[in-house]
Amino acid sequence: MQAYAAVAVAPWKVEYQPVQTPEPGPDDVVVRVTHSWISNGTEGSFIRGERIAGDTPRSETDPMPFPHISGYQKVGIVEWVGANASGIDVGEGVFCTMGSVEGMFYPFAGHISPCVAHKSQIWKLPAGLEPWHASGLVLTQVGYNTGARVGVSPGEAALVIGDGMVGHWTAQTLRHRGARVMMVGRHEERLALWDKADGDALVNERSADVVAAARAWAPEGLQVVADTVGDLGLLEALFPAMRHNGHLSSAGFYGHKGKVDIQKMRNWELTLHSPSGWAQDRMDATLDLLARGVLRTDHLVTHRFPVQQAGAAFDLVLNRTEPVLGVILDW
Repeated sequence: MQAYAAVAVAPWKVEYQPVQTPEPGPDDVVVRVTHSWISNGTEGSFIRGERIAGDTPRSETDPMPFPHISGYQKVGIVEWVGANASGIDVGEGVFCTMGSVEGMFYPFAGHISPCVAHKSQIWKLPAGLEPWHASGLVLTQVGYNTGARVGVSPGEAALVIGDGMVGHWTAQTLRHRGARVMMVGRHEERLALWDKADGDALVNERSADVVAAARAWAPEGLQVVADTVGDLGLLEALFPAMRHNGHLSSAGFYGHKGKVDIQKMRNWELTLHSPSGWAQDRMDATLDLLARGVLRTDHLVTHRFPVQQAGAAFDLVLNRTEPVLGVILDW
């Protein structure tokens, strides 16, 4: 079956092209995509040739993974339902992760339409939720997972490293759980998007000593430090500012350098959480929080491109020719 996709044809280069998908089977659902959301960090590292699979960094002995279709999040309308995909109806609005494709380095694809996806990769959109607000659901779930995994009680201090999308959704989740949140980042325009409440704080690490700021803000010690960008140096530098039995949560990508000193962690008996990927229960919980307005996505979208201009969209994400955060492809 013919489809169209945003294809990474070579390192740093994406083109909108026709592609072929397998014919759908009895366990599949076919979705006509309306919006897909680029995951800047994950997709960028795949397109640069830095990853070979999931959270696995590419080694020099690994092949370059091209051509491939990056991504894992989109919304659209159901066009066809397999005999075994009960409970899903033609015409419904749904979220979809990855579908199948032929002739690519990987047999799965994100930015592709129509998308032939297994029924397990489909979520119905709640009534009243603007569909494009849910088009980054997997990435929103990463933020939810990073903030939900840790032990934290109302009023306790949580520091989030990173002012990107995952950082914002981690901060939103921690606040929902009652924590006071300090967001640490490097971009004033992104930090300004954090609607901080009484007791919250913002720190631009380009102009401030983060550890000193954390100690002043939370003299009782940080209960949580969540790293959403892969800044191992800052993560470890914050150990002395943490409470005994505090929690670390890391969703950052460290490549081959993700080594944490466990012996150092023992000084404060810290617990490390390493959330990754997506799971049914976490996706369900995230979608519920989106529908209830607890988690917000719309204000983080800075750019929208017609899918035919996917090359320009990815060029912006990869080269940061202007300030950018959330990027949506309109199909």
